[in-house]
Amino acid sequence: MAILRYMKSAAPTLLPLLRSRIQGEIIAWLVLHPQESTSLADLAHRLGTSPATVTREVDRLSKAGLILEERRGNLRLIRFNRETLLSKPLTDLMAVTFGAVPVLSDALSTVLNIDKVYVYGSWAARYQGRPGDVPHDIDVLVVGEADADDLDDAARVAAQRLGREVNIHQVRPDRWADEETSDPFLASVRERPRVLLDLGTDS
Repeated sequence: MAILRYMKSAAPTLLPLLRSRIQGEIIAWLVLHPQESTSLADLAHRLGTSPATVTREVDRLSKAGLILEERRGNLRLIRFNRETLLSKPLTDLMAVTFGAVPVLSDALSTVLNIDKVYVYGSWAARYQGRPGDVPHDIDVLVVGEADADDLDDAARVAAQRLGREVNIHQVRPDRWADEETSDPFLASVRERPRVLLDLGTDS
């Protein structure tokens, strides 16, 4: 099974191509939630920025034909334009640079007693270039003896930023090292696509 390793430099590598990180966050939210319409106020609240900043960036995206808009009274709702030629490459870029893996790397980087972390299953398959829709939830395997409350907190932070459920499963290092285990869950994880996160720690 091929395992990709995610390096935390991925997002900064793309940033020189964008006006700012918040522009990347806005594009990523819209691209990774293609079937959802959101208001500018909700988007600003979710991303922790001002409505004026979101409006400015959305106006630019609208002029470029990257988003679709509708009005409900005074409410301006937007969603990603999936019919543009940039839809597929933008989705791939944003999934890697502003998606689940970098967000989870940040959320888990301060949690102690983690040996390894993998994103596995459908999200990992997208990173490996396998076709398919953006998954609705994200499966994570933590190898270590981290505090369960700390993992729950990290999952909540990541879920809030991604707008998707984050399922973290923890396994002891000795169980993960035992490749002959009869545990059906671990056997299933080993057989599925995996992406190894680099948390930038020695824990």
